[in-house]
Amino acid sequence: MSQRDVAVRFACQGEDLFGILSLPERPQRRGVLVVVGGPQYRAGSHRQFTLLARGLAAQGHATLRFDYRGMGDSSGALRTFEEVGHDLRAAIDQFFAMVPALEEVVIWGLCDGASAALFYAHQDPRVKGLVLLNPWVRTTEGLAKATLKHYYGARLLSPELWKKLLSGQFAFRDAARSLLTQVGTVLGSGPRPDVGQGTLGRAPLPERMRFGLQEFVGPVLFIFSGMDLTAKEFLDMAGSSHGWPTLLGAPRITRRHLNDADHTFSRRIWRDQVTSWTTEWLRG
Repeated sequence: MSQRDVAVRFACQGEDLFGILSLPERPQRRGVLVVVGGPQYRAGSHRQFTLLARGLAAQGHATLRFDYRGMGDSSGALRTFEEVGHDLRAAIDQFFAMVPALEEVVIWGLCDGASAALFYAHQDPRVKGLVLLNPWVRTTEGLAKATLKHYYGARLLSPELWKKLLSGQFAFRDAARSLLTQVGTVLGSGPRPDVGQGTLGRAPLPERMRFGLQEFVGPVLFIFSGMDLTAKEFLDMAGSSHGWPTLLGAPRITRRHLNDADHTFSRRIWRDQVTSWTTEWLRG
């Protein structure tokens, strides 16, 4: 199906936000809002969001990607992913205003864009689904555990490491200091209490995200990269934290793993697979 890109400008609490709407010739009832993650703007790393939006629009799904306040071309002060709820709501308002055929929205987010989507989705009944890629759940403890498990374990099997050891080029002191720091962080952590509405704002990031997933009742597609520490940190956390295994095992949750992919799916074959999985899931 043919599609075209339309420049979008809309307001959010007195600031101007800018985006691009990829509009199919005959839009379907379900559209996609792409939420930017990290220090990115609406095009994404290696034009990932541009290519995704056009690919989804070619399948009939109008797709809007935009810059938060303070990022890209949008005005205002820079905000963290935990502070963009008003931006998401303003974008969805504009989306519905520009696409009369739209009846519901799926939010698609990578990294902390996925985390922002999880915080917001249960607050807006127009959001009927989520596509979350390598969600950001970074804590000092979680990073230390993931580094010990996935980085140091892989290093022990690395031929390069053993070459350095045998040649006397290995920095033992620096490596030992780093390892002891990670171990100390893990050993210094303890069990955390359950989270309720009253304590939610003070809870660690993974627990607030669990609350968001618990409150959102729609279907969710998770996509994980096999060569990404952020994805590994999320999976490790979810596999060992209270409440997460039950949530992720629910019938409404779909999981896909791209074993060779990096964090941003930088190769064309990986980007195409993500678009294919997203399109297939949207049809379900």
